[in-house]
Amino acid sequence: MSEFQIIPLDQVDSAWVEELLDRVFGADRTSRPIYKVREGMEALPALSFAALDGEGWLVGSIQCWPVALHDPDGMAWPMILVGPVGVAPDHQDQGIGRALMAAVFGALGVGEKIPLVLLGDPDYYGVRFGFSTEKTGSWSLPGPYEQHRLMALQRPDSVMPPRGVLGPWRAQQR
Repeated sequence: MSEFQIIPLDQVDSAWVEELLDRVFGADRTSRPIYKVREGMEALPALSFAALDGEGWLVGSIQCWPVALHDPDGMAWPMILVGPVGVAPDHQDQGIGRALMAAVFGALGVGEKIPLVLLGDPDYYGVRFGFSTEKTGSWSLPGPYEQHRLMALQRPDSVMPPRGVLGPWRAQQR
């Protein structure tokens, strides 16, 4: 296992982050539906992190975004979209993804009520971090995606509507 450190993502050149994400997810990644969910939004700096190896090279990143579940009545329910979580292929299975998620959870603080949502591997995010599809079965995203990969983590005392479309958060909507 190699050594790495977690730092705020805004301390890393954004071109490095884009190059890492292209290596992990492919150069066509920005055409995926999850990018439409956060369209026009800026990543939340306090919830976005980078992993650097012992030589200072970027080997992982996580970004979080302000999004909302837009219910059939026109209400926008704020949520935090987690992802992409990218770890360089030659550094996977070394705990970097878990450390990046831990950084997000630590930055959220105790008692945060905004639900977290992501599109990812249920075997990883469900088992390791408690995300589930329990509440997301009647949610949708713009464009094609696999429903079983749309998961949420309901924070204590948070409220999530049973139906809606996930999209960018606009403060004036609520």
